[in-house]
Amino acid sequence: MKDTKDLLDILTLSDEGNNNFSGVSKDIGSPNVFGGQVLAQSLNAAYRTVPEERILHSLHSYFLEAGNLELPIIYNVQTIRDGGSFSTRRVTAHQNDKTIFILACSFHRKEEGYEHQMPIKKDIKQPEDLLSWEDMRDQFGDFLPKKMKAFLSIERPISFKPVQVVNPFDQKDLPPIIDVWFKLKGDSTDLNLQMKQQILTYISDYNILTACLYPNASEANFGNTQMASLDHSMWFYRDFDFSDWMLFSVESPNTYGARGFACGNIYTRDGKLVASVAQEGLMRPHKKK
Repeated sequence: MKDTKDLLDILTLSDEGNNNFSGVSKDIGSPNVFGGQVLAQSLNAAYRTVPEERILHSLHSYFLEAGNLELPIIYNVQTIRDGGSFSTRRVTAHQNDKTIFILACSFHRKEEGYEHQMPIKKDIKQPEDLLSWEDMRDQFGDFLPKKMKAFLSIERPISFKPVQVVNPFDQKDLPPIIDVWFKLKGDSTDLNLQMKQQILTYISDYNILTACLYPNASEANFGNTQMASLDHSMWFYRDFDFSDWMLFSVESPNTYGARGFACGNIYTRDGKLVASVAQEGLMRPHKKK
């Protein structure tokens, strides 16, 4: 995938009838299906069954099995409730006879109410002053670990610019925080809010568990630790557009028992809080042979 159009092609499912939808997968550098893809495809399926005026406000999900990149994924949507203001859906994702993922999500008709939000970080470096993943690959590729260079070399529809750039050879513990600017590649105009939420859900599974790894970076890294998303929740607040850079600001309150927990907020560049994310992930050290 190289741009927004390619991403939309992956996220938009085929209608198989009886609230069943089918999707294919795209490799992003992992041996298994990317969790953000399953999240966003499940949301695409759910949105196809709710009244048009109702907008997603929260989702909660569990990753049950690793997805096979070569097999189609079938998403079944159950209508749990359609009330006067809210609609609730349950989505299960299957490959062959195996359930690999479950999602519960709730949609709300627009209403007026009170408002406040946590502000964006002050004095944070702007994306123009930072290197993207592609820049890092081009400038430092010959010095990077092989797996990291391969990961950074994969073509993606999103550009990422981390605020905190870490030297992979400088093994020292770091604060449990990560801030990453991101921007869609290609034309992102004419996207409705439903599709923007699906794309944001896809992006939200990138980078988040890195904050869990940082406090143990003197001994833990992506090469010696098995990492995978276990659950994922999001809350959506305000409309937005993808025309400018957005900031994903993440912190990890806790890592323990081969699991790490991280949560974060997603902002527009002008400081509008768009969504919040929480995830627990597997962080299992590889056993030394």
